[in-house]
Amino acid sequence: MKTSPSIPLAGLLCAALFSGQALIASEPVGEVEGPVDLPPAVLAMPVETAVLTAPPHVPPPITRKHAARVVVHLEVREVESRIADGATYTFWTFGGTVPGSFIRIREGDVVEFHLNNHPSSKLPHNIDLHAVTGPGGGATSSFTAPGHSSRFTFKALNPGLFVYHCATAPVPMHVGNGMYGLILVEPAEGLPPVDREYYVMQGDFYTQGRYGEPGLQTFDMAKSIDEHPTYVLLNGSVGALVGDNALTANVGETVRLYFGVGGPNLTSSFHVIGEIFDTVYPEASFSTPQHNIQTTLVPAGGASVMDFKVEAPGTFILVDHALSRAFNKGTLGMLKVSGPSDRVVYSGKEIDAIYLGDQAEAGTAAQKREAELEKKIAAEIKNNPAIASLTKEVQMERGKRVYMQVCFACHLPDGKGMPKVFPPLAKSDYLLADKDRAIRIVMKGLTGPVTVNGETFNSAMPAQSQLNDEQVADVVTYILNEWGNDGGSVTTDDVRRVKSETN
Repeated sequence: MKTSPSIPLAGLLCAALFSGQALIASEPVGEVEGPVDLPPAVLAMPVETAVLTAPPHVPPPITRKHAARVVVHLEVREVESRIADGATYTFWTFGGTVPGSFIRIREGDVVEFHLNNHPSSKLPHNIDLHAVTGPGGGATSSFTAPGHSSRFTFKALNPGLFVYHCATAPVPMHVGNGMYGLILVEPAEGLPPVDREYYVMQGDFYTQGRYGEPGLQTFDMAKSIDEHPTYVLLNGSVGALVGDNALTANVGETVRLYFGVGGPNLTSSFHVIGEIFDTVYPEASFSTPQHNIQTTLVPAGGASVMDFKVEAPGTFILVDHALSRAFNKGTLGMLKVSGPSDRVVYSGKEIDAIYLGDQAEAGTAAQKREAELEKKIAAEIKNNPAIASLTKEVQMERGKRVYMQVCFACHLPDGKGMPKVFPPLAKSDYLLADKDRAIRIVMKGLTGPVTVNGETFNSAMPAQSQLNDEQVADVVTYILNEWGNDGGSVTTDDVRRVKSETN
């Protein structure tokens, strides 16, 4: 393997250690060719330095109506920063952030690209810009050792929003450590004006520790190969776009999102809860916009542009609609919209009324029956203090109402449960054998195998911690005495005693 004097052999060996394959783009291709001889028409172009921005910010729109020579300086840095509360990660970055700096140029621009690898870096890196027409998208010309700088030139031939990423072996590791970003090539005629523009990218991260595990986390190659990410994040960390970091807009404004997926592995089903994209440029092609889109699919290494007008105030949630990622792996952001509400557009909650449904026949009927029995008790008390049986009837009616609210979905209204899944309560030997155990199960839940009427069930019942002592006593009394059961009654004193013994 031939090495350039400007690239330490140790850097190449370090990259090779991580891959069982050839170095591919990480190996220098040919000698340094020297500065390009630009034709007079290009030399006559005005020269400007690109404005680069950290996410979620976007450089200002390009207002010039002509092509230019644009100089881009992008620095590679390996930085330790927050990935979740209490957890840090050593990210490999373009510009010190994940995703890397946003680059904005115009169709027809000739770009002089400088990739600078900070001296503190431990590894060589390069860059593959999907906006570049040429071998490796620039990767073959930009392999850069720590403390070195590489330069190459390209012409922006195609408009669109393009991903860029590191292509040094092992490529999935470099990308998986955060080495990706977006470059926008505006069409020559420009883009329709909007009020606000934001930059968001999704990436999957593979740590040896579990989600949220504190301390410095390290890359897990096995998880990456198996495509089992610990985190799936918007803009590089859990909560990067929530709370004080949320995106903002005002009612009536049009928002444009430049959204990309760095990968290295997962595709995104991107959605803003409570919004509809008025215009989507799918796969970031400005030639075929689509309209009125709810969720747009963005592949790894791809991007999309979405425009939408916000017409109601409130907090709108950005998610990957593969929702376990959103709520369990961190793929969640916020757009906070301020301003007056139009209650015709969205009213907010108008009423909150009781609804019991057809199958909860115990609802209103039980309440009426309870009221009748309460009156009967009051009348009987005057004539006969022996009202224990009436008290139990009242408790049964109250218990039936609780049962139909929290128990019937699994154990069914007839108490027969679901074969092989949820055990029966009707004529249950397990239930009737121990009244205190029945109370404990309602309060604390039950997990693991149990044998009921000779059949084994192995499922989980959650604790009904929302019930007060009277409700627990009522529902257990109902269960112990309904469907042919004869298990006696339970009082609130029984519940308090069992609770104290359990605690």
